[in-house]
Amino acid sequence: MTPVDTLGIIAGNRSLPLIFARQARNLGVQRLVAVAFEGETDPQLAALVDDIVWLKVGQLSKLISAFTDRGVTRCVMAGQISPGNLFDLRPDLRAMALLFKLKERNAHTIFGAIANELKKDGVELIEATPWLKPLMPAAGFNLGPKLSTAQSSDVAFGHRIAREVSRLEIGQLVVVKNGTILAVEGFEGTDKCLARGGELAGKAGGAVAVKVAKENHDLRFDIPCIGPKTLETCAAAKISALALEPGRTLLLEPEICEQLAQKHKLTLTTVG
Repeated sequence: MTPVDTLGIIAGNRSLPLIFARQARNLGVQRLVAVAFEGETDPQLAALVDDIVWLKVGQLSKLISAFTDRGVTRCVMAGQISPGNLFDLRPDLRAMALLFKLKERNAHTIFGAIANELKKDGVELIEATPWLKPLMPAAGFNLGPKLSTAQSSDVAFGHRIAREVSRLEIGQLVVVKNGTILAVEGFEGTDKCLARGGELAGKAGGAVAVKVAKENHDLRFDIPCIGPKTLETCAAAKISALALEPGRTLLLEPEICEQLAQKHKLTLTTVG
């Protein structure tokens, strides 16, 4: 990995921006400048970076100038912006012009266009994965009980379907029980899809979930990740197993995840 002295962070929600900041420091980044969003970013991030600028979603000109005014030439995206907020934003003039040019408006196209705008002003959006690779489970990873034969069959089936659903830009997660697709992730996101699939599995539960990364996935602005909240959601929905693609999904707070897997007898494994 090429040494980076100064790095910008476009910080979304949940714990990933905090985890990234700590990882970047541990791996030698000397100066961190964060752009944070009101109602999205955890305020604790301020203690982990050298400078933080708070914006509203949609203030594209201020986002770019936050970096250019501070001499930041490379930045990463860490953490999600709630999908609903992408459609509830109050864009400034530069963001309005960007949105006007887009034929499709989803997280992928919007963030890709933002990356292009950053580049026009001399700021390169790069992947965060070089600093986060140690947090990505590899092939053969397993927490909790070993999969049964029936679960293994559902995981393999779910993986095949999830890859196709992802290819169609619908979502990245499916919930399966006994060879039947119970739920497919759409705009509602992972947690609500898990809850819906668990409900449809009946009182006995026992469904499995499979999460994938899109083919030709642009990891600059969308790194699939799960953490303790995901496992708590699985447990509440009586999901018995969650499978991920090796080397393509972040596992946040792995020690806590291991405790939860044991506590709830929930299998967390890799597939593919």
